[in-house]
Amino acid sequence: MDIAVIGLSHDTAPVHIREKVSFSDSKKIEIIDALLEKEPLECIILSTCNRSEIYVAANHIDKAKEEVIRLLTTILGDEAEKYLYVNTGDVAAVHVFEVAAGLKSIVLGEDQILGQVRDAHTFSMEIGASGKVLNKLFREAVTCGKLIRSQLKISEYPLSISYIGIKFLKEQVGTLKGKKILVLGAGKMSKLALKYLALEEPSIVYIANRTFCKASDLAADLECGIPVGFDKRYELLEEVDVVITSTASPHLVLMKDQMPQLHKPLVILDIAMPRDVESTVGKLGHVELFDVDDLQDISDKNSAKREELAKEAKSMTDSSVVEFMTWLKMTKVDPTIRSLNAKCQEIHEDSMHYIQNKLELTPREYKIIDKMMMASLKRLIREPVKALKEMDDEGKQEAYRKVLEELFEL
Repeated sequence: MDIAVIGLSHDTAPVHIREKVSFSDSKKIEIIDALLEKEPLECIILSTCNRSEIYVAANHIDKAKEEVIRLLTTILGDEAEKYLYVNTGDVAAVHVFEVAAGLKSIVLGEDQILGQVRDAHTFSMEIGASGKVLNKLFREAVTCGKLIRSQLKISEYPLSISYIGIKFLKEQVGTLKGKKILVLGAGKMSKLALKYLALEEPSIVYIANRTFCKASDLAADLECGIPVGFDKRYELLEEVDVVITSTASPHLVLMKDQMPQLHKPLVILDIAMPRDVESTVGKLGHVELFDVDDLQDISDKNSAKREELAKEAKSMTDSSVVEFMTWLKMTKVDPTIRSLNAKCQEIHEDSMHYIQNKLELTPREYKIIDKMMMASLKRLIREPVKALKEMDDEGKQEAYRKVLEELFEL
């Protein structure tokens, strides 16, 4: 048996193409059934928002690949070839190990994909579509992915500006626990910031947005924060300790000439682009103003660290792939070895039956001859089997396997 993966991802296809092959569980069953009608194979389908991949293991891998490509072409149309990648053998094995490790994710080392790989495998096992080869491949890939995460901890070096921003603020004020915070904006960045803020246990979080209902919906959705009118933002500056602003406004939302007279420290983090806060606000007494450029150093360091850890992770996946491919190579000659052993057993039984009918042996004599004959037969095939197992060149191994089958009439 050999393995292959046929699919597309965020690297090869835009979202409107990926949507066409975002498979539900019922669609996965339909696809697997269609493939099994054409070719005996094992199959696992991994379908996420960023990738859809069909993994197959089959004795006739080229035919299996053709069927998968044909099926995906009926869904994607004539442009399928433009978006699909097709990997076979060790390249396919490397691919699944790197996917499970998060090395092919948009965010390097992210954790979610590991669970998605595990779930895809579990689903195929439950419907009887995955067998010996793909079970081994996916179990090893998940195990390797877990090991990489526990040892290297890539996710501890985040690239999200919102996350880095909260971490940066903690460094500036010591702790956010018990602090009063104002968040300006109700978009994606603000939502992420609020999620991370909730873990820091601030005493109160105000959410201000030009559209009040969006601030209200965000507070309700996250069960965090108090929505307030956007026109209250300057008034609240006198109360809060920290401001995080990330609106989509094309204009400044905090300007120097409208700032109140402050009597205590105020830290403002402007992560909007374009910036929300007039730069001269940072020159006011009691105000410390930071923007995305101040976060860039942390982001660059985290990015560099992730790349460094990714190289270590790649070394770990490569090692696991070598082990898997060695195992897979052995499975290709297993039937021949089993047939050789069965042939020996058959000869042994026929010979002992003949001896028993021709000679009057005591039980002890019969037992000795029985053992010696079986040992001799095993010795006869020991070297051919060893040579078959240890042959590195797959082409030569296949030719040698066929010669053995002809010589021993297997």
